[in-house]
Amino acid sequence: MLGTNRKLDPGLWVKNYADYLYNFSIQRVNDEDMANDLVQDTFLSALENAETFAGNSSELTWLRAILRNKIIDYYRKKSSGLNAVTERRDFEENPVEYFGEDGIWKAEFAPTPFGNDGHQRLNMKEFYTVLEFCMEKLPALWMSIFRMKHLDEEKTDVICKELRVTSSHYWVIIHRAKLSLRECLQKNWI
Repeated sequence: MLGTNRKLDPGLWVKNYADYLYNFSIQRVNDEDMANDLVQDTFLSALENAETFAGNSSELTWLRAILRNKIIDYYRKKSSGLNAVTERRDFEENPVEYFGEDGIWKAEFAPTPFGNDGHQRLNMKEFYTVLEFCMEKLPALWMSIFRMKHLDEEKTDVICKELRVTSSHYWVIIHRAKLSLRECLQKNWI
């Protein structure tokens, strides 16, 4: 039974919400076809589960929550078929020691400033293009965890539960993902 506060109007979902949901999705999966599929799956799931809409939120909020769950499922499926040993080996074949014995950056690896000149706004779009390029180079599980943490601002325990990784494995992945992204950005952005 639909909530008494608000009624759903599925006939207007595509017109009212498709663009917003697509933009929300594409920012997280960076794949146009997948983003479209996720939005379609969201609408279908919402229709199939319309009786669960309590009316305590707007249609858009409810649809976005469904889409978030679809995106998490996508991350989970994308990362579940990966061999964690292979991911570790890929990173460890050419280990880079960024820090000295004292825990301080080695001079040759110390981050360089990205620059805060007057062209900063013009460079933002280019920066995000390079960041996406660098993120695509990460193993799928690393990219999923990084996106959930830094784009979706999910809590660590939610990410671990959803992607079925231990807390210690999560922190190793986040650390390695950040180092890999930093290295890629240093090479391709600076």
